[in-house]
Amino acid sequence: MPTLSKFLPQHLAEHHLSAELGSVVSTLAQACQTISGQVRQGALAGVLGEAGSSNVQDEAQKKLDVIANQILIDALRANPAVAGLASEEEEQFVPANPQGGYLVLFDPLDGSSNIDINISVGTIFSILKKPEGALSTQSFLQSGREQIASGYVLYGPQTQLVLCLRHGVAVFTLDAGGQFVQTQLNPQVPAAAREFAINMSNQRHWQPPMQQYIAELLAGDTGPRGKNYNMRWVASMVAEIHRILMRGGVFMYPKDARDPAKPGKLRLMYEANPLSLIIEQAGGASTNAREPMLDIRPEGLHQRVAVIMGSREEVEYVTRLHQA
Repeated sequence: MPTLSKFLPQHLAEHHLSAELGSVVSTLAQACQTISGQVRQGALAGVLGEAGSSNVQDEAQKKLDVIANQILIDALRANPAVAGLASEEEEQFVPANPQGGYLVLFDPLDGSSNIDINISVGTIFSILKKPEGALSTQSFLQSGREQIASGYVLYGPQTQLVLCLRHGVAVFTLDAGGQFVQTQLNPQVPAAAREFAINMSNQRHWQPPMQQYIAELLAGDTGPRGKNYNMRWVASMVAEIHRILMRGGVFMYPKDARDPAKPGKLRLMYEANPLSLIIEQAGGASTNAREPMLDIRPEGLHQRVAVIMGSREEVEYVTRLHQA
């Protein structure tokens, strides 16, 4: 089985992609390897608990949020192919190398509320081509369809890198020698599903179409869907999407009535777009309950969206309910 360092040159050549793109992916993989070591050490390294600060979303940061964010910023700024980067933890974009051809957006540690209880967390990233002209916020505001690559690293029982270069999906597992080794190629999300992931404690706030959909799932084989479903909720989007990539299901974080000004909780640029590219390339689907996620024209670096993502039959069904 090839390592990432062997996979990248062959894949890039087959699909006429630049070696510089490969260097950006390699930099991300190496940075995530460092983050994996920090996550694995946990309490032994004194990196658990609150950092005593808040991010741009006014969310309390964990110590590992801050550490992972800085590891990625330092690594990417040192790569001459990276013109600029944007992080969920930073209010503004961070300039890197003026001659670079790529932009990187990332969520340094998704699911960080799980860190202190030793449940899986992850890093999500998206790579874009830098447009012509001076670097600005507008340079980053490209639709998900324009992503050159995306991926995530899951820090779980194994550390796994899931990578999409717009030509299928490859899965790599970090071995004891510190190499990402390919362990799966082109996983496919089953079209039908019997599992769903949603935070049921928010049910009273959902819009009527989502209320109807979940009621149908809970009715099981006695209801209109004619089959029983299991519910899963890890509270880590990377972990939820990895499960769906491996065995199917649907993940939902819908719009609700608590804050009418926010169309959703999750971030389009750092979470929804990169994971949607992976899921679509693996045969699944992703929408904001009304239109394909990857078609949305972003309006800001920290834009929020509703998310319906996973097995195609379920995503299309719940989207039709919202469009009715």
